[in-house]
Amino acid sequence: MARETGAPKISAGVLAWRRGLAGPQFLLVHPGGPYWAGKDAAAWSIPKGLVEEDEDGWAAARREFAEELGQPIGGEGQPLSPCRTSGGKLVLAWLVETDLDVSVVRSNRFEMEWPPRSGRMASFPEVDKASWFDAETALEKVHKGQRPILSEAISQLKA
Repeated sequence: MARETGAPKISAGVLAWRRGLAGPQFLLVHPGGPYWAGKDAAAWSIPKGLVEEDEDGWAAARREFAEELGQPIGGEGQPLSPCRTSGGKLVLAWLVETDLDVSVVRSNRFEMEWPPRSGRMASFPEVDKASWFDAETALEKVHKGQRPILSEAISQLKA
């Protein structure tokens, strides 16, 4: 997936789902780090990340899932419609049925200056928690820019 310099960034992710007693449940992750601490509504995301130069989107989605949750995603991915965020990023997503234990997340980490302008670097997990949500709750929790992805998945699963 070659991109021109200055082209919008492309992210790829997996929207995992499982069958619940009251309908489908969706797996979302909460971003780690001080900016997201204490934020809940519209703060969660599908596990996703940037597609590297010449990387296949589905391969990137699987890689990011494993990096953010500490476990691979199995199963076949059903592509969902690409979604453009308000910031211009294109998000590619695949719907995958699975049932994973997410009580323990082993996410990769990132470094940033913290506190700001302190000159000290601190390390934080990219994802600090993951959870399964019913469709209604997932729509409240997921970042606004990813709601079209979740809405499409809900519609497909109802059909």
